[in-house]
Amino acid sequence: MGIPLKPLIAKDSNAYEMTCAVIKRAELLTLSGESEELAEHGEKVVSRAIEDILTKKIEYEIED
Repeated sequence: MGIPLKPLIAKDSNAYEMTCAVIKRAELLTLSGESEELAEHGEKVVSRAIEDILTKKIEYEIED
């Protein structure tokens, strides 16, 4: 699966915050070993991280 463009374009939020959340999610996917499973299915870690954030499978909160 590629990057879900429609929800990404429709997202009305701080792009910097979302980018930080996607980077952190991608890092967690890699450290947990899920990246190998994703690769077996032809998926990319960053694409999955973006999808997880956009579909709110994973929610994030920015602390001050």
